[in-house]
Amino acid sequence: MLEELFVSRVRVKILQLFLSAPSDCLFHVREIVRQVSEEINAVRRELARMEKYGMASSEWRANRRLYKFKRGYLYYRELLSLVAKSTNLGGSLIKNRGKLGKIKFAFLSTKFVKGISSNSDQVDLLVVGNIVLPELQSIIADEQAKKETEINYSFMDEAEFRFRVRRRDPFILKVLIQPKVMLLGDEDDMLEGVIS
Repeated sequence: MLEELFVSRVRVKILQLFLSAPSDCLFHVREIVRQVSEEINAVRRELARMEKYGMASSEWRANRRLYKFKRGYLYYRELLSLVAKSTNLGGSLIKNRGKLGKIKFAFLSTKFVKGISSNSDQVDLLVVGNIVLPELQSIIADEQAKKETEINYSFMDEAEFRFRVRRRDPFILKVLIQPKVMLLGDEDDMLEGVIS
């Protein structure tokens, strides 16, 4: 099965494009070519393979064939997680983690990763640890400028996080039970004390 996933640089780029776009996005071949900066024949070949393996689907609209990633694909969640950790905000946080201080846990909400708008009371990103706040704010500001949308984030040190978990703080519990993609740290360790 893994040979279906990572056989070429072109497929990796297409996966990154599909999985970092909002879930209802459809792409025309020429748009994909522009976005991934690859030859049209290579893109067409990879799209055909992705359809064959059940990763992508296409539909015709106004004489144009449009493609999207199939959310029902067996490894969808795993691929979504890989792409979230290597591109956009998740990729920037992981790449710059040394500058950000000592991060114990960091995660993105699955809604945010899928490009679904969140409510103002939802958290897109939670970072726990001894954080260099100006660095974190700079990374978030860059991503907000790219996406042209506000990112709802929260940060705290580990002592405050553990205290709020023990006290069953409604805010923390709501943030922790939402579907998420862990960027840094172990989810089981983070949820210790929540599910008890």
